[in-house]
Order: sequence, then structure tokens, then C-alpha cells
Amino acid sequence: MLFEFTRRRGVRSPVTDAPTFRVGKLARAKTAEQTGVDVSDLIDRSYNYHSPRELHWHLAERLGLAPGAVKLREAAAA
Repeated sequence: MLFEFTRRRGVRSPVTDAPTFRVGKLARAKTAEQTGVDVSDLIDRSYNYHSPRELHWHLAERLGLAPGAVKLREAAAA
């Protein structure tokens, strides 16, 4: 499954002092067979992610899939 996300600015982590981001929108990526379906309701969009990798693992866990079965990419800036 391929997903595409848009990034919103987050806050600096009080634990690591690293920048974080929030997900603006999460969608099934558009393919020849289907249009991009918004699935933002699958995750907590108020959560501050430290990396796209963390979002990837969270999404795989939420869907009950092996991490290798989930692909994630950031949407191109408009």
C-alpha cells in the first residue's frame, strides 16, 4: 500500500530538542486504478512525528501490516 502525506510544522521536541512535524493530510497514493482517497482519520494528526520513518511504522501498526507492506512518500510542494 502506498500512502502520501503532507507535512505541517510541529514543535521542537522537549526530549530531543529536534524539530517535529504534524501530518496535514494522509491519502492513499493515486494510481492508475484509483484516485487518492483521504485516510487522515487513520492517525492522530495532532501527534508530533520526529521523522517520516516514525510515521511509516505508526501507519503499519495502525493498519496491522508488516512495515515492508507499507510505502510512504511526502507529497510534492504545491
